Amino acid sequence: MTRTFIALEMNDAQQRHLSEVIQQVALSFPSIRWVNPESIHLTLAFLGELDDERLEKAIEAAQEAAQQAVPFSYRLTQLGAFGPPHAPRVIWMGIEEPTGKLERVYRALNRELRARRFEVERRPFSPHLTLARVKAPLDLVAQQDLQDLLQSKQQGLTTNEAYTITSLHVMKSELSRGGAQYTCLQECLFQR
Repeated sequence: MTRTFIALEMNDAQQRHLSEVIQQVALSFPSIRWVNPESIHLTLAFLGELDDERLEKAIEAAQEAAQQAVPFSYRLTQLGAFGPPHAPRVIWMGIEEPTGKLERVYRALNRELRARRFEVERRPFSPHLTLARVKAPLDLVAQQDLQDLLQSKQQGLTTNEAYTITSLHVMKSELSRGGAQYTCLQECLFQR
């Protein structure tokens, strides 16, 4: 069985920028578990544990969706959090892609997955890059500091650089004590 998801991978420049953001913000929040910047990706579909036959179907779905897509660029926007202000669960970096191409890739992938009898996410698509998972409740000072950060202009944390995406990646996730390890099983190039 292979724990599988389909994602957009980050390039080196993006990983460097996100690493700098994490280093800068983590100093103020030492109790939060920050992710390894090299493992950051934009998950489009989490499929869970798949046998070889289902894995092949997932790869087919990703390849078909990629053939319906064209390369596009997006920008990182600002930090946000999932969960209530007193108990955030995830800290993330937002994504802006105004042309709708990212949304079309997501919908095409879901269509192809549903056609192969995969369960797909029912919540509205909210593209983001997870930077941290908050496992323990924050004290009152940290809660306020986080809210102040999220409501600020976030100078130095955002960038105007555009990042180009040209493929989907079918990924394997292996859980270990040191965190999840990700391996690309198949890169599915967008049509040119």
